[in-house]
Amino acid sequence: MFLRLFTDLRAAKVPVTLREYLALLEGVEADLAEHRVEDFYHLARCCLIKDERHLDRFDRVFGEVFKGLETLGQAVEEQAIPDEWLRKLAEKYLTDAEKAQIEALGWDKLFETLKQRLEEQKSRHQGGSKWIGTAGTSPYGAYGYNPEGVRIGQDGNRNFRAVKVWDKREFKDFDDTRELGVRNLRIALRRLRKFARTGAAEELDLDSTISETARHGYLDVKLRPERRNAVKVLLFLDVGGSMDWHIELAEELFSAARAEFKHFEHFYFHNCPYERVWRENRRRHDQTIPTFELLRTYPADYRLVFVGDASMSPYEIAMPGGSVEHWNEEAGAVWMERLTSRFPKSVWLNPVQQHLWSYTQSIRQIGTLMGGRMFPLTLDGLDGAMKVLAR
Repeated sequence: MFLRLFTDLRAAKVPVTLREYLALLEGVEADLAEHRVEDFYHLARCCLIKDERHLDRFDRVFGEVFKGLETLGQAVEEQAIPDEWLRKLAEKYLTDAEKAQIEALGWDKLFETLKQRLEEQKSRHQGGSKWIGTAGTSPYGAYGYNPEGVRIGQDGNRNFRAVKVWDKREFKDFDDTRELGVRNLRIALRRLRKFARTGAAEELDLDSTISETARHGYLDVKLRPERRNAVKVLLFLDVGGSMDWHIELAEELFSAARAEFKHFEHFYFHNCPYERVWRENRRRHDQTIPTFELLRTYPADYRLVFVGDASMSPYEIAMPGGSVEHWNEEAGAVWMERLTSRFPKSVWLNPVQQHLWSYTQSIRQIGTLMGGRMFPLTLDGLDGAMKVLAR
């Protein structure tokens, strides 16, 4: 629990250091806390908090970590092995040779067989190759392995082989207030600028004011519209799944784009755009926007920028019903063609290192649908993408 206190304080943005944590442990070993949680609270606050601004956050974290405890003995006494750890022991781990011997059913057979299993199976199953269960080689269930399966009830990816996920997944919006790690991202985006003076005349036109004042013999103040970037941008952001590895970079780009473009709209999708997108990830199940509505709303002079790793099952792009999360009536490739036809100036920014693209079939598929306009999400790649969009 002492270590949890330290890590939770760091997670809450309380600036505690390892040296301070070690000093706290030395105080506990010297019996300065007298074995009571209340005494330990005062000792921990003295050792870890250097600024009174952080006292409220410290109190909240401390209360959560030591909730219901009265003595330090309760905090450090031995605990039984958690059930979750025991369940993890049953997960299926196979060698590469063993994996190669397991055959995929194929798209049609996979869902036909799943329907049969749902009708036939009456109880929980573990470790097999047929039923919906755990820790086996069946195409259906969790914590096992199959080249193409339907993941059911697993909290995250293990082998990245599922073609469908039977879970309600929750994602978070990207943070547009994030401080950029590299200012060069904003500089790269500035290549995509075309200035125009539009809107109300609110800015002083010094040259015209001097000219008109000299002509009329009295002060004649002239105003003009502010000079703004007239480029319009639609940003489509892939979120969740394997994109979790690239959240920091995607947030930096999102923050930079919001700061650079006056005419800016963003939407989220997962893996591949389909018939609906959304603006807020916490409401993506009940507040979506039809993609056809976007095609009708935004004119063709918008620049369309996709941000995603394009790493998914090939079925998600090529097949109706291929979406990993829902049954889409039309293939992802159909929607990609509609979007790129409506917005001819479009690019795809991929955070996966470019030398790895050839190893993933879905990345090659998306690159083909984009007409080769896929760029790595690096400064050089962003620079190349902006040149394409500025033509």
